[in-house]
Amino acid sequence: MHLSSELSGEVMLDYELLLNLALMLLCYAYVLITIFVSGRLDKILKISRKTSRKFLHAMIGNLPFIIPFFTYNTFPLNFPFFVAAPFIVLTFLASPYSPFKNFTEHFRELADITEEGHQLGLVFYAVSYTFLALFFASKPYIIAAGVLPMAYGDAAASAVGERWGKRRYRLFAGKSFEGSAAMFLATFMSLVISAVYFSLFYALSMFGNIFVFLFVAFVAAIAEGFSPLGFDNLTVPFFSVLAFLYFGGGL
Repeated sequence: MHLSSELSGEVMLDYELLLNLALMLLCYAYVLITIFVSGRLDKILKISRKTSRKFLHAMIGNLPFIIPFFTYNTFPLNFPFFVAAPFIVLTFLASPYSPFKNFTEHFRELADITEEGHQLGLVFYAVSYTFLALFFASKPYIIAAGVLPMAYGDAAASAVGERWGKRRYRLFAGKSFEGSAAMFLATFMSLVISAVYFSLFYALSMFGNIFVFLFVAFVAAIAEGFSPLGFDNLTVPFFSVLAFLYFGGGL
């Protein structure tokens, strides 16, 4: 009887591990397909490479919504971390700073998007995502608090600022008040939507966090406004999560 119980536990453990591995491979497939599609959007829809890059940012930003389905999310089997970490290497090797120039031929779509934008912007994106996954994989709503402002907020700021940004300001890089306002609104809305989703898995109070989301959106907009080049992919997630935790959104 005892032996049977042990065997049942081992089978269940193996099944759970395989499920996490399958989910990790699904995430890899999602990211690679998104990179492939983003790299061809300019030809399919006749849009700019900058817009393609923002599309990639936004779509990759959806990954925190998959994390609640991982059951291995702590050291040493932190699968959300395993999902994110390889893309630091991948995005660097696809950048102009890669020591292996032939590598870019195998990831031409990603390389093209990288070269058109801030050359290390996608690397910084992967670093931020990996760092958050390392420490907060068991609480993906905290990861979302850092990733969503970077994904949807920054994409909205870029789109609105480029098309309607008339009131310009310059701190370390040229920005617009219209773009910063779009950053604030898109960040706030994405956090509210994420709270509704994550409340299905965790004991979160959406209404109790409304003021937290407003403050995080404000901090994210300020961080984006002060950040030069692609450094907003580091500063926005860092300060957004810091504000989220400080005001108790992560508890």
